[in-house]
Formats: sequence, C-alpha cells, structure tokens
Amino acid sequence: VQLQASGGGLVQAGGSLRLSCAASGRALSSYIMGWFRQTPGKEREFVAGIRRSGSTYSADSVKGRLAISVDNAKNTMYLEMNNLKPEDTAVYYCAASERIQLHLPANAFDYWGQGTLVTVSS
Repeated sequence: VQLQASGGGLVQAGGSLRLSCAASGRALSSYIMGWFRQTPGKEREFVAGIRRSGSTYSADSVKGRLAISVDNAKNTMYLEMNNLKPEDTAVYYCAASERIQLHLPANAFDYWGQGTLVTVSS
C-alpha cells in the first residue's frame, strides 16, 4: 500500500485542522492504521490508531482533541484536530500495520506516508 498524507499547515492555538491520508494499492481496511508525529530530536510519537474493526485508541495527550477515522469508500484516513496547542506542532505521519493487534511503537507499523507539517502558533 502507498500512503499520501496531506492537510498540514499553520494554525493559531485553539484552531482546527483535518489531516488526510489517502491510500492506493490496497484497501485501508486490510490494516491497522495509525497517526504519529515527530519533532526534531525526538522519537516518532504515537497519536492515534484505528483497528480493522473500526475501534480507535488515542494517546492521553490528545484525547478529546484529536480524533482518527477512516472512510473506506474513499480509502482515506483522517485525523480531525481541534483545540490545537503549540505543543501539537510536529510533522504528522500516517502509517499502516499488518499486525493482528494494535501496537503503539512506530516499528510495529510497516508502511508510512511522507509526513505533513502542522505548526500551531501561540
């Protein structure tokens, strides 16, 4: 599967963005999908994941503000980002895992999009 992330940009604190991850080559429903983010000098951090069943899991730092979803008809995954904070500034990556269960480490994911930059100004 090939993944293409988009939707990043500059937004003020308290604002909203929606990231998209378009897939080609195979249906997203075949995978566990996830969003990660990374800032310079830090490891890639798990943000949210969605299982093949459609159930979701989010990191505590983003619960209630960032929500993951998948539109199987469009073969696209989304990350709805609300009430953004400066600490949400990062490059956001979408990823797909062939594993049976959701695992949070980045090395549990097999395919990656190219990343999209989100900058939140204070």
